[in-house]
Amino acid sequence: MPLHRIRFGPKVISDIDITRHLLTYAPQYLEKGTRSVCAVSPGVLGTTGIETSEILKGIVDHVNPKLVIVIDSLASKSIERISSTIQIADTGIVPGAGVDNKRKELTKETLGVPVIAIGVPMVVDAATIATDSINILISKLQNEAKSNDYLNKLKEEDKYEMIKEALLPDDYNLMVTPKEIDDLIESMSSVVARGINKSF
Repeated sequence: MPLHRIRFGPKVISDIDITRHLLTYAPQYLEKGTRSVCAVSPGVLGTTGIETSEILKGIVDHVNPKLVIVIDSLASKSIERISSTIQIADTGIVPGAGVDNKRKELTKETLGVPVIAIGVPMVVDAATIATDSINILISKLQNEAKSNDYLNKLKEEDKYEMIKEALLPDDYNLMVTPKEIDDLIESMSSVVARGINKSF
């Protein structure tokens, strides 16, 4: 599945309770103390021709929010972490960094307001799959052999970089998602959106 089809952020946004317009035009329908929340799905540079940081900076300058929450899918260095963790950081995010396609960072320094980044690992690269597979094989061989100095040494070495270097020249270091990625996005986006809604 192409990475541009992994629409985790936009899916989360579709489940967030947006209130900014209601506070302005229909405040009588909101509970007392409701906070102003607005959202945007800026799209990808290849579609819009505009960096996400440029879009968000324009919005921040006009709307003057107290906080920006950025949501994105992440590349993982472990198959086990796919859709099983939620990373939250107050240091912002660099879109595309996990797939060697760094864009301008989204941080307090670039946007002028605090930035909370929420990410869920949704893809791994071929080198990660190969590394995890080799580790599983070594563990199986070790269990059967009970003791083997060579296998112990091999397991301790950093095979990821070695495998990545072998795959890159031939463009074999593909980014891979599980076949049930749509279901994973559906469930994880619901969890993240509910968390955001409860926090506001």
